[in-house]
Amino acid sequence: MSDAPALQVQGLTKRYRPDAPPAVEALDFAMPRGATWGLLGGNGAGKTTTIGMLLGLLVPTAGRIVALGHDMATDRFAALARMNFSSPYVALPHRLSVAENLRVYCHLYGVPRAERRIAELADQLHLADLLDRPAGELSAGQKTRVALAKALVNTPELLLLDEPTASLDPDTGDWVRSWLERYRAETGCAILLASHNMAEVERLCDQVLMLKSGRVVDRGSPAELLARYGRDDLEEVFLDIARNRRASGPSPALASPSPALRGRVGVGASAASDDAP
Repeated sequence: MSDAPALQVQGLTKRYRPDAPPAVEALDFAMPRGATWGLLGGNGAGKTTTIGMLLGLLVPTAGRIVALGHDMATDRFAALARMNFSSPYVALPHRLSVAENLRVYCHLYGVPRAERRIAELADQLHLADLLDRPAGELSAGQKTRVALAKALVNTPELLLLDEPTASLDPDTGDWVRSWLERYRAETGCAILLASHNMAEVERLCDQVLMLKSGRVVDRGSPAELLARYGRDDLEEVFLDIARNRRASGPSPALASPSPALRGRVGVGASAASDDAP
């Protein structure tokens, strides 16, 4: 396995209009392979825009993204073949069955022995009874499990997750979190997780990036953030940041990337025509 980070980001900025404030501004981080990081922030903090840029769906106004050693500006398809994304809020075609949807994604990712891979995922994610059912007839919790299966068809090395346990009952949500922990341990996959479930973030994440108004305003392990703010859980930390209450302990430097990241990743700030919001 390469020692290079799974995801390197430097100076990442997105403006939807030249005269508008940035949706994301000067984002810098280097996420190691095999790590699980959390991306936290309130509505409008920049999480969705950040994920859109990491997936190549939005063109950054400035900055650079290197995913699994591939520059997303010049070699994104090589990176995308080795990564995937899951969100319960992105609907699959309703008229296709679960199995048909998974076959489509296996084809898109060039997955060999697609039927075998679908059977494996159906067994692991308890989907066997749903394979012949149209996606539009699934419950919210079932859709969440199918979305996760879709994200795993290519056995990704980098997985971006948006609210992976949304709409799941506590027992099933705990099972999915255990499954993600096991998948990471077995494959070395790096996971970037956006979630409003603070207990989930505390359990799964090695590091947390706290976003507000498009900028990282604090970062650290869950334990470091709890100690810095003198709180018992991340929900209280989240509220402190959202309501502009200061940390009781020193915060890490946030304005500049680390020397290691600065050495590995130069600023490739190519402005492009921005998508409309």
